[in-house]
Amino acid sequence: MMDWTDRHCRYFHRVLSESALLYTEMVTTGALVHGDKDRFLQHDAFEYPLALQLGGHDAKDLAFCAKLAEERGYQEVNLNVGCPSDRVQNGRIGACLMAEPETVANAVKAMKECVSIPVTVKHRIGINGRESWEELLHFVGTVAEAGCDAFIVHARIAVLEGLSPKENRDIPPLKPEWVYELKTQFQALNISINGGIKTFEEIDHHLNYVDGVMLGREAYQNPYLLSEVDSRLYGCLKPVKSRYDVVEKMLPYIDSELSKGTWLSHITRHMLGLYHGVPGGRRFRRHISENAHKAGAGKEVLLEAVRLVESL
Repeated sequence: MMDWTDRHCRYFHRVLSESALLYTEMVTTGALVHGDKDRFLQHDAFEYPLALQLGGHDAKDLAFCAKLAEERGYQEVNLNVGCPSDRVQNGRIGACLMAEPETVANAVKAMKECVSIPVTVKHRIGINGRESWEELLHFVGTVAEAGCDAFIVHARIAVLEGLSPKENRDIPPLKPEWVYELKTQFQALNISINGGIKTFEEIDHHLNYVDGVMLGREAYQNPYLLSEVDSRLYGCLKPVKSRYDVVEKMLPYIDSELSKGTWLSHITRHMLGLYHGVPGGRRFRRHISENAHKAGAGKEVLLEAVRLVESL
């Protein structure tokens, strides 16, 4: 299970792994109720299975957006109760809703009543001022009673005042044992863990205690990690793709997107970590960073970046 952003990124990650479930970047209910629905919900069937993550608190608006997601082909709707930024707090979106378990439960219930696809919640283990084990149990229990299909738990609290969103990804200590205990307390629930996971060894360890694992930053900074997901976690017998194979499989998509007026840099910025940890990887990143943003830049920029590495 993965937690990453725009459609170009998702397409790239799907080339790397055919099995991982991807989440879109968070779309607020206001953007869908009042904005350009086609732009915000644009995706390709190649990305399936795919979930839409919503940010909001109003049950009626969330139900409307969940219905839109189902109509547009998404296989899951996820409610964000984990984002700690000031901007979303001001709209009662994200981690601040952990202080309102009944609000989250009402939202889940409203969405469940109007869609047949799973409705899930991604949340923290708490927020500052509400970070006790008893409060976490109450939150999960209340939302579970509303029919939530799965919980994805970032194993840190969120500090809503005094830490930036970036600091909230690192400074509050991880408490994976709390997520494990949630699964023990709610054995019938589907519970996945998120937060600071970087290796298959860590993934394997967590899967001894919970139902699933979500990758965030590591999947973006070191995307080639995903090339082994199909074989290591899903028993796929296909050979693992080489990095060069991955680039070749991206070329038709790049041609198609460039013909629509997409700038090369909008795609390749998500590929900068492909040669992470490989000799020549810095050359790869530098060549793309210096050239992909130029007017008229084509796939040749990417191919030359690959040559700089593969020729070593």
